[in-house]
This record gives sequence, C-alpha cells and structure tokens, in this order.
Amino acid sequence: MPTADPQVDLNAFVEKIDSTEAAVGIVGLGYVGLPVALSFAEAGFRVHGVDVDEVRIDKLNAGKSYLGDVASGQIERHIESGRFCAATSYDELAGADAILISVPTPLIDGAPDLSLVVSAGQSVASVIRPNSLVVLESTTYPGTTQDLLAPLLEESGLRAGHDFFLAFSPERIDPGNELYDFSDIPKVVGGIDENSTKAATKLYESVLTKVFPVSSPKEAELAKLIENTFRHVNIALVNELAVCAHDMGVDIWESIEAAATKPFGFMPFWPGPGWGGHCIPLDPAYLSYRVRKDHAHEVRFVELAHEVNSEMPRHVVGRASLLLNREGKAVKGARILGVGVAYKGGTEDTRGAPGLKVLDQLAKQGAKVSYLDPLVPQVTINGAVMTSVGSGEDVSQYDLVITLIPQHDVDWEGISKNCRLALDCCRVLSVTDDRVERL
Repeated sequence: MPTADPQVDLNAFVEKIDSTEAAVGIVGLGYVGLPVALSFAEAGFRVHGVDVDEVRIDKLNAGKSYLGDVASGQIERHIESGRFCAATSYDELAGADAILISVPTPLIDGAPDLSLVVSAGQSVASVIRPNSLVVLESTTYPGTTQDLLAPLLEESGLRAGHDFFLAFSPERIDPGNELYDFSDIPKVVGGIDENSTKAATKLYESVLTKVFPVSSPKEAELAKLIENTFRHVNIALVNELAVCAHDMGVDIWESIEAAATKPFGFMPFWPGPGWGGHCIPLDPAYLSYRVRKDHAHEVRFVELAHEVNSEMPRHVVGRASLLLNREGKAVKGARILGVGVAYKGGTEDTRGAPGLKVLDQLAKQGAKVSYLDPLVPQVTINGAVMTSVGSGEDVSQYDLVITLIPQHDVDWEGISKNCRLALDCCRVLSVTDDRVERL
C-alpha cells in the first residue's frame, strides 16, 4: 500500500505530538471512545469528540457522564479547560493531527457489520489533512484497515502511507475493571508501513505505559480476535464441565479452585449463565467469518464454543425449573427474582447480557419475573419495560432467586440468609444448603 517517495514527515508529526498544540479527534464516544478521549485530554491534548448520538453530545457538553466508569467531574473539568469538546459534526476534526475511530462493529445475522466503519471512513476523508494519523480501534477481521478503510480515506485525494499515516490498534478497555484503566493496559499497534507504526506508537506512548508494535495492521487485528477467542473457548469449556459436574454430583467451583493452585500451565475460568458484552460474543464470529470467507475452513473450536455458550441460558432455565419442581412448583406463575442483568459485574452495560436471556425465557414460560441490579435501573424483558427492585427488597417473597452476575452494591449476605430457594450462577451466596444450589 505505501507508495514511493512518501510526503509524510515523521519528525514533524512527532514534534507536533510532543507539543501542547497537537489535536486529537475521537470518532465514537461510547465505552471505548470516551475514556480514550479523556485520557488524551488529561495528557494535555486538545480533543474533539464526534458521535452521532445527540443525547450523548448534549450530556458531554453539559459536563455529564453516561458511563459508570467515567466521572462527570472529569468531563466537566476538561470541558471547562477547553481541552475537550464534543459534536455530531465531523467539521470539528478538520484540524486534527490524529483521528482515532472507535465505532461499534456488531453482527447482523451472524455476519460482521462494518457499516459504521465505512460511514466513519467516508466522513473522515472529508476532513483529513496531510501528515496526520488515522487509527482504527474498532474490533474487526484482518485486512479491514488496508482493504476497506484505506480506500475510503483515499477518496480525499490523499494516499495512505504517502500523504498520511494509517494504523490499527485494538481497544482493550474492560468496563467495570477497577484494576486496569486505559493508561495501564499495553497497546498493540500495527501500521501500514514503518512510519505509520512509529507515528501511532508515538501517539499512544504519550498516554500509555507500554506500546507493543507489530508488523502490520493484520497482525494487530488478529491479536484482538485471539485475545477474546481464548476467553470464549475457555469459558465454553468450564460451562460444559459445569453441566457434567452437576450431573456427577461434583462441585465444579471447588474443583476449579483446586486446579488453580497449580502455579503453571493453568488459568482459572469460571462458569456462568452464558456470555454477553461487546467483545466475547462478537470477536470469535469475526475470526470465523474471515477464515470461512477466504479459506472455506471452519475454526472448529470456536464454532463448538459458540454452541456451548449460546446454550447456557437455556441450561440455567432448565435448572431453575428443576429446583421449582423439587418444591412442588411450576415455572408458570412462580415469582422469580434475577439478580444482576448487566453482562458483567461493575458495569451498567446490558449488551448481550445472559441474565436478560434467562429472565426473558422464564417470562415466556409464564413466570412472574422481577430483577435487582443497582447499576441498571430499567430493562425490557419479554417485551415489557421493567425497573429494578430496591436493594432492600425482601427476597423471601420470591419462590426462586437466581444470581446471574456478581454485580456491585448487592447485599449478597442478606440474600443468602433470607432467600427461600436460590440458584447461584456466580458463586456469590455464602451458603450451599437445601435452599441454595450452585450452577
């Protein structure tokens, strides 16, 4: 892709990044883009954020956060200092020295949907200027940066590698993780040429403790898929073992805990009601799609893991039914409380949350479903909009409590003491007696 006699000036770019005059544009201000934008503002850059959601933009410019991991005070401080502003128009990016694209890449009927990347690329092409850097951070399959994004940007009349730098750097932000924020997590960077890699590395080194350059965008794109496919396959393994262990009368949690005492060659993963979120359900599908498209092969471990994890909500519903039957009750008409409906603890994000799938299936079978989640005030279950019960809810009024994720700010000890019957899917209840059964 890089052309002969490049016009880009790496030294000039580095000097601009080192100066306080550099401007960074962020396209997409969600769970990834907003923390990244604020990190660059904190480092002294002038940051212009763009998002199509007008409600988000209005909140940001009023100094208000819509993410649990981002404090409103942090936004307000950078708005007041002039280091951060947000808009729906790409015109704000016209003077940017670097533009990072962090838009969603969902699946539509199991196939990658890169329409937002395409739209962002076309819009960035209208404002990109010579000697600037564009980095794609959105999860995708190998080849996207060079084969899809580069031609879109070159509609500007500028050439990638000749007139501007282009790279891929996968996002690694983990919502709800209190141990690692954006600045603590090493960043993988792959440029379309050596200068692009160096430019992207320089940019991220200004806000991160470690940057790891690779040979090209394809290696960086695949690295992201490998990370989450690894988690996906191992989660499926322990979920399948959990089903088998229950049938054998074995405590899978205790067995995994024992296996984890080995100081090498093992990493513990824990069973649960399924998968959810913005990465694990999607990234392996991107890998499978790319392999099938180019080579007509299957990544068989990935396909099998997908089947196992997709069936876990149904398995939880089956276990719930068996527990109720043991007490002489049917699912239909039973009062059931689900605890934790985000996709993971510590976040308000409900995208693909397995708990919602469990409660939706139970509601379809006639159960009177309620939920408790201090971070998720409202959800839709089986077509009905519901609000969370209060943290002080008397759980003894429910025929069954199902703990779905280890959500923050939940009185687990109170649930342990007062529940009449519980299915503990995340090992948060302190008792395992006739009233409480673990997944």
